[in-house]
Amino acid sequence: MGSMTVRFFAAAAAAAGTPERVVPLASLAAADGYDAGTLGALVAHLGAAQAPPAPGAPPLARVLGRSSFLVNEVNVRDRTRPLAGGDTVDVLPPFAGG
Repeated sequence: MGSMTVRFFAAAAAAAGTPERVVPLASLAAADGYDAGTLGALVAHLGAAQAPPAPGAPPLARVLGRSSFLVNEVNVRDRTRPLAGGDTVDVLPPFAGG
């Protein structure tokens, strides 16, 4: 099945405590109404598996709920999208400024 690379940016990296994490595809069980191996299952997995954030950082689950996602550099809004081993998922929290 393989694994995927999840890259966190800005507030997501602060909340995750790392800029990047490798996630085994097999760990993405069905969750929150999403089938196993989907973007929604990944978001649920990341939010549930996270240790408490660093002081001053928001909880990762809250950041994920407001974030946009790129899968292999393509914007994906549909959380039912299946993921595959070798995919790269970018987590982009809302950015302020102009």
